[in-house]
Amino acid sequence: MGKDNQPSAMEIDDPKSANSDQIVPKFSINVLQLLKSAQMQHGLRHGDYTRYRRYCTARLRRLYKSLKFTHGRGKYSKRNITESTVTDVRFLHVLLYSAERAWSHAMEKRQLPDGPNARQRIYLIGRLRKAVKWATLFSKLCAIKADSRTSLEAEAYASYMKGNLLFEQDQNWDVALMSFKSARAVYEELGKYGDLDNQVLCRERVEELEPSIRYCLHKVGQSNLQTSELLNIGDMEGPALDLFKAKLEAVMAEARSQQAASMTELNWLGHRFPVSNAKTRVAILKAQELEKDLHGSSADSTPSDKKLVIFDKIFSAYHEARGYIRADLATAGNAENVKDDLHGLDKAVSAMLGERTIERNLLLVKVAKSKLARRRDDKNDKVTKPEELVRLYDLLLQNTADLSDLVSSGRDKKPEEVSFADECACKTLAFRAERCFYVAKSYSVAGKRAEAYALYHHVRNLAEDALRKFKSLNGDYKNMIKDLEELCKQCRSNSCIEHALGIMEENKDQENISERISNISLTGAERLEKFLLDKLDVYESAVGDSNVKCAPRIASFPPPFQAISRTPIVLDLAYNNIEFPSLESRMKKQKGGFMSRIWG
Repeated sequence: MGKDNQPSAMEIDDPKSANSDQIVPKFSINVLQLLKSAQMQHGLRHGDYTRYRRYCTARLRRLYKSLKFTHGRGKYSKRNITESTVTDVRFLHVLLYSAERAWSHAMEKRQLPDGPNARQRIYLIGRLRKAVKWATLFSKLCAIKADSRTSLEAEAYASYMKGNLLFEQDQNWDVALMSFKSARAVYEELGKYGDLDNQVLCRERVEELEPSIRYCLHKVGQSNLQTSELLNIGDMEGPALDLFKAKLEAVMAEARSQQAASMTELNWLGHRFPVSNAKTRVAILKAQELEKDLHGSSADSTPSDKKLVIFDKIFSAYHEARGYIRADLATAGNAENVKDDLHGLDKAVSAMLGERTIERNLLLVKVAKSKLARRRDDKNDKVTKPEELVRLYDLLLQNTADLSDLVSSGRDKKPEEVSFADECACKTLAFRAERCFYVAKSYSVAGKRAEAYALYHHVRNLAEDALRKFKSLNGDYKNMIKDLEELCKQCRSNSCIEHALGIMEENKDQENISERISNISLTGAERLEKFLLDKLDVYESAVGDSNVKCAPRIASFPPPFQAISRTPIVLDLAYNNIEFPSLESRMKKQKGGFMSRIWG
């Protein structure tokens, strides 16, 4: 019976029977997690596409070598990856990294300083086509050789690459929209399953795809989104958004150019300066659009770090405008009217830049004050010291002084300029009060109560003076008045605290002094322990108890000072009164020659 149940040798060697009994294993790749870790570790955390492209090239070289799938030595002979070729999961990795290398090369060309020219743009689109080709082949082979999850991820990856190509070509926006939507649908489904890290990655990719989908809807005409509102959907960070941001910046530049055609002059403090250069108009419009984000209705909900990024962009736009203005000044020639207008425009742009600088420094002061009020238990952020706020107020005083000098430099001043100079003077007084307050804080931390008490009184006088001047001005200064009133209250409470702490410390010092005086003895303090050299006639140990760790007391070092006798000082007082006898008679006389007799 046992021999009948055993299979024969022909059945074992028969390939048909092997295929019918054995299940071919499916490959598994976590595509999104693999790509995300590779991108973050090799340059894309900082937007360095060149480094990531080199990593993909090196990775492909290692894969080809380990699979022994090289393309010949010397002469290149192409070897295609087909269904029969994929016997290892690394063949699928070859396709994936080939698509990533082509895509990163295209993004590298997109990030050129002046943007890709016509020839570079053709090359960029060619590399994106290569990326779509490799991604499509990767998706087809994963559908056959990989499990269902890997196949879905590969399909979403291929749809994303196809959407990028159409996005860059500025055509077939409906097809690009369908590609991005299909990729989003796959990632939304995959984000419901798996471990927590994978769910987070899928949700991040869905958020990264959302701006591109909204932009495609805008181009197709299925969205009421305005061009000026497109900036709000590009605030996120990630490699998937870099192509969208480049396209968005090009669209915004085009919109600014159209708006700049209608902008002929700049109004500033009652002056009207003509703006003839188109590049200057575009730069000023860019700065003014960014200022709306800072002073708009959503400004209160915008975090501080994003506001600082917006301030940097505003500074860059104003510096760019000043560069164009000064270039026009250099080429203006002898036309005095044109030079006067350009000088006035340069002055106005510089004043706007100074105002935004003050606003940025005030934002930094606000952030520093919030950290100063935190407890020491918060280990996440560094606690601000009062000296840092003193430094920030020094910067504000310098900025206000520069802005006041710039506005007051004209000959014929308009009422707007006079009121602006008065406002700068009031702000200077308020900043001085705030600076003095934090100087007093630093003295208080150092334990110098008298200095802190005096400085708090000085701060209160400055704040009350600034309050009177602000209330006399015509304008909306509710925030400044509120801050100054709060500063007066803090000065009053802190001065009382410093006064009380000073009295307590003084009483404690007097108690310590009286205690020390009561312990003073005319005979001196008796030694509890003597050294070995002081008790040689007594048989006692100088090492001490063996159970207690202490140094042996053999001799005191350094030795104490001792009084020693001084060599007597001898003063010879009789020397000046002695009369010595004459010795000329004993001296030998010299005989002179003939010449000495003549000359005497």
